[in-house]
Amino acid sequence: MKAALSANDDASRMTWTSWRLVLLLMAICFLAHFNRVSIAVAADLRIMKDYKIDPTSMGVVYSAFLLAYTIFQIPGGWLIDRFGTRFALLLVGFGSAAFVILTGCIGLVIDSAAIAFPAFLLIRFLMGMLSAPLHPAAARAVGASVPLFRQSGANGMVTGAALLGIATTYIIFSFLIGSIGWPNAFIVAGLATAVVAILWGFSIPKAGPILKSTQHRVALVDSGEEFSFRSFFATYKNLILLTCSYAAVGYFQYLFFYWMHYYFETVLNLGEEQSNYYATIPPLAMAVAMPFGGWFSDWLMPRFGWRVARAWLSFIAMVLSALLLGLGIQCREPIWIVTWLSLALGVLGTLEGAFWATAIEVGGRRPGLAAGIFNTGGNFGGIIAPITTPLISDTWGFGWKIGIATGSVICLIGAFLWLWIDEGTEAGEPVSAESPAPLTPSLVGG
Repeated sequence: MKAALSANDDASRMTWTSWRLVLLLMAICFLAHFNRVSIAVAADLRIMKDYKIDPTSMGVVYSAFLLAYTIFQIPGGWLIDRFGTRFALLLVGFGSAAFVILTGCIGLVIDSAAIAFPAFLLIRFLMGMLSAPLHPAAARAVGASVPLFRQSGANGMVTGAALLGIATTYIIFSFLIGSIGWPNAFIVAGLATAVVAILWGFSIPKAGPILKSTQHRVALVDSGEEFSFRSFFATYKNLILLTCSYAAVGYFQYLFFYWMHYYFETVLNLGEEQSNYYATIPPLAMAVAMPFGGWFSDWLMPRFGWRVARAWLSFIAMVLSALLLGLGIQCREPIWIVTWLSLALGVLGTLEGAFWATAIEVGGRRPGLAAGIFNTGGNFGGIIAPITTPLISDTWGFGWKIGIATGSVICLIGAFLWLWIDEGTEAGEPVSAESPAPLTPSLVGG
């Protein structure tokens, strides 16, 4: 099979159409995550002071987005398969633009915290709901339009752009707030998002042929039986194992996103300015590592096959990330702490493209639904991490080193799950890149 894969030029040739789609997906994900985090920047600088909203209540506003985002992952996946990625990402783009602009309008027209707080809560919940199809739709678009041996790299670029959006929000949005005020900063961000959504709508056709090479592997067997969630979960172990492994990744990531700044400033007593600097480095390392990890997986695929390029690469990287995190919390010098922790998150980021490419592959006829289920697992792990870390560290008295080290244990569990994920269809027969596709869904039209 390796020789057949290497001989297939369609599996590795990127066209301008493919590049244009990837660049637009990067822009959409960058702005979607920029908009997701901008509320926290505005709250820290202005909103909590202007409306006298306490941090706990503001945290509820943040959680409203994540709760809706997680709940609607599976319905969002169904919507992608039913109406296509073009429609789904138009919904994400214009929905995000509208609710970000509405957030700014609150600051222009509402003075009372009694009205502003529930308004923020409702806007963030609805924004989370409409944002749910974002990454499943992007991954499906990559799976349908990017050659097989470029899909992990393309997914890495898209998810890397999302993380870059998070990392740069503090600098860019703070500058906007200082220049034009927080309400107008939201309106500008919303208008920029709408422009990208319009470009997506006009640049991406309603339908187009799927690349033959993207049908490398089809995990859903077309039995002619009516689909049911029960049969889906009973039959497709690869998706279940992949989802559980991605939940471990989500736990690891959100442990950094929510508690590393606190760990640097409060636990290690490094000071606010130094902690801000140190807390920014690991996410940036992850953003840079995502596309490189995807490209490396793509390089391995035609040379060593799926097992090495996806399963063993993921297993080794997750084990290495767990060890690096453990090494980081044992160090005493701040420079070495942030070095090992940045490497831990960066190495984990190298797997993002391979994870998403595999999620689309195991979805077969329903890649959007499969990606929605997969991303539900990742977000579920993300929801748990902010709660269990202080619970283990403070409430149960084990200390912050043990609380953070729990991320290493969970990451190791996720790594071992890859040993049971196989490359063939559920019927046990691998499908080569030369095999005829059993279906030819449209590129974005469903």
